Amino acid sequence: MRPRLAVHRSTNHIYAQVIDDVSHKTICACSTLSPSLREEMKELSKKEQAEKVGKKIAELCKEQNVLMVVFDRGGFLYHGRVASLAKGAREAGLEF
Repeated sequence: MRPRLAVHRSTNHIYAQVIDDVSHKTICACSTLSPSLREEMKELSKKEQAEKVGKKIAELCKEQNVLMVVFDRGGFLYHGRVASLAKGAREAGLEF
């Protein structure tokens, strides 16, 4: 079974985490509030921030040997920042 890439978006931030539903554990997580990305986010638009988070979550997945995931948009429309996050993750090599 593939891990799930769950996305949550608030008014100001976007969050992504990869969850193994079999063992009920979070494999990796990233958001616009992550210390490694926080400084880069100040001058970017929200869509660009979402794309950066997507690329970062894909990098973290590769470190954990996760190459394929199921995309869980969490009830949000596949539009705007959610689509940008997915685009960034795909560009960095993650497969949905």
